[in-house]
Amino acid sequence: MRLAFTTVLSSLVGLSFLAHPAIADEVIQTPTLFKPISEPAFSIMDFGLLIIWICAGIFFIVFGLLIYTIIRYRAKAGDESLEPAQIYGSEQLELAWTITPVLIVIVLGLITAGRIVALDKTTPPEGSLGIRVIGHQWWWELEYDGYDFITANELHIPVDQTAFLTLQSEDVIHSFWVPQLSGKTDLIPNRTNHLWMHPQETGLYVGQCAEYCGTQHAHMLLRVFVHTRADFERWAAEQQQAADQVASVDLGRTTFEQTACVNCHTVRGVTEIGQFGPDLTHLMSRTTIGAGAAANNRENLVAWITNPDHFKPGARMPAMKLNPQQIELVADYLTTLK
Repeated sequence: MRLAFTTVLSSLVGLSFLAHPAIADEVIQTPTLFKPISEPAFSIMDFGLLIIWICAGIFFIVFGLLIYTIIRYRAKAGDESLEPAQIYGSEQLELAWTITPVLIVIVLGLITAGRIVALDKTTPPEGSLGIRVIGHQWWWELEYDGYDFITANELHIPVDQTAFLTLQSEDVIHSFWVPQLSGKTDLIPNRTNHLWMHPQETGLYVGQCAEYCGTQHAHMLLRVFVHTRADFERWAAEQQQAADQVASVDLGRTTFEQTACVNCHTVRGVTEIGQFGPDLTHLMSRTTIGAGAAANNRENLVAWITNPDHFKPGARMPAMKLNPQQIELVADYLTTLK
């Protein structure tokens, strides 16, 4: 019954995030509230269905009584000369339509309060994976507790383990939302919020900043990869390594180091002074650039370095005014950061 209802409901009211044209050829999960694969998304879905069923019951009862009244007391032949029976109040009826709504509101309030208490965790559960998420205009910074590395825009977590996220903002209000994994939680400047998820299926799940945060709010996407434990540990071990030193791109690395790139970006093992932009140590391990603005390949990297506004008008990264040869060299270097 629940599956049939959610299937019909999702077809009528389905929530979807359209892929950017540059990455539309990739096979990705379509976000939906109606196919949760994690706690607390399961609980949120169950609570939503409960509210819908209660409201539907109220609607059909009221609508049924209205139809009954229209039919039962409709005008009949010969009624023109008769005066309807006059009823001056009914204590039983008045008590019924007063007490019943009050009881419904109390029940819904108690259920809601219980769910909030159960889902609102402010301390990491035992054995959870801690991740610090910092919202920027317009990208996500991700720092893994105990693993000593920072990445961006693509969250990797193991299946069947709680991921406990500490949410902070560097500039304006953002909102972290991956519908199939958890509820929506805001990232607010000078405040720390928390969110947790316990996925039960591996796969790729797509989310979005759900609070308008400026010009490129629509291009502040988020990808969550849920791995098996072995695959997650393998990915984390790769992320902990310093950047590859490939001799064939020394000239590109030198160009990168001698321009303003290093003022914003860190490449561990090369330069670690940049804090303003995403960490690029393992840039090519990510599937997109610009928080989902374009597929991560050499062609798009060249276009991004030339003019980030091409993909993301208003992006905080300026066009570096490099000549075409320098851009090609830097792009060659960046493609080795795997």
